[in-house]
Amino acid sequence: MTGPAGRWALVLHGGAKEIAPGKERANREGCLVALEAGMAVLSGGGTALDAVEASIRALEDDPTFNAGRGSVRNTDREVEMDAAIMDGATLDIGGVAAIRAVRHPITVARMMLRETPTLLVADGARRFAEAGGAETCGPAELLVPAEDAGHDTVGCVALDMAGNLAAGTSTGGLEGCHPGRVGDSPLPGCGLYADNSIGATVFSGDGESISRTMLAAHVMQFLETGAPQAAIEAAVARLWRVGGEAGGIVLDRSGRIGWAHNSPHFAVGMATSEDKHPRVFLQRSEEAGHD
Repeated sequence: MTGPAGRWALVLHGGAKEIAPGKERANREGCLVALEAGMAVLSGGGTALDAVEASIRALEDDPTFNAGRGSVRNTDREVEMDAAIMDGATLDIGGVAAIRAVRHPITVARMMLRETPTLLVADGARRFAEAGGAETCGPAELLVPAEDAGHDTVGCVALDMAGNLAAGTSTGGLEGCHPGRVGDSPLPGCGLYADNSIGATVFSGDGESISRTMLAAHVMQFLETGAPQAAIEAAVARLWRVGGEAGGIVLDRSGRIGWAHNSPHFAVGMATSEDKHPRVFLQRSEEAGHD
C-alpha cells in the first residue's frame, strides 16, 4: 500500500543534542535551508530518495551540524564519517562507515544503494567513492573550530507524490572516539529504516544505546498497528533499559508525522504538500505551543 496520490511530506533533523546559547538561530536557519532543498525536489514531482539526499547534503555543507563540514576528530585527530540511505520501495540500503576525505558521505551512500553490499567501511568505502567520482576533500575542509562544532547525527525522511518513502542519515562521529568506531547511523533497524508499506524513520543520539535497543526496528513494528507519534515516543522510551539520549523522526505511509526526544534539544524541520510553509522547532514543546 502507498500513501495518497499527489501528497508529499518531508521531515529532517539537525541532531539530538544540547544547543549552546547563541546557536539557536544557526540551527533553525540551517534546517530551513535543508528543508527548502528537499521541498524543491518533492514539489516538482521528484523522488523521496532525491529529496533525502538533497536535504542531507545541505546539512553536510553547514558546519553548524556534525556531518560533512561540521565533523569532529577521533583520538588520532582524524575525521571518520558514517552515512546511509534506504529506499522504501525496494528495501535497498546503501551505507558507508568510517569514511574519510569525502565532501558528501550521503551521496557516497546513495551510490551504494543498488550495489550488492549494504555497507562499506574505511579504505574500502573511500576507494568506492573515488571510483564512482564522488567529491573528495582534504581534512581542513571538513573541520571547524572545536567551539563551533556541531553535535550528533543529522537525518531526513520523505514521502513523494508516487507514495514512495526514503530515509537517510549522516554523521561526523564523536569527538575523541576510537578510530574505526561506527555508530547506529548506517545500521538498518537501528539508526534508520524505510518500507513503503509501513513508514520511514531515522534516529540521532547516543549511537551505542540506539543500536542496543534497535530503535528504528521498534518504530516500524509499532507503526503496523499504531500512530507515528505514539510509535516514536514508545521507541525513545525504550532507552530506559540502557540509558542515553536520543531523538527520532518518523513518517507513516500516509505522510503523518511523529517526532520525540529525551535530549535537551532536537532541531526538527517539516513541510508537507498541504502546508508548504516550512517549520522548524528546537524542542517538542515548541510545536505544542505553535499548535
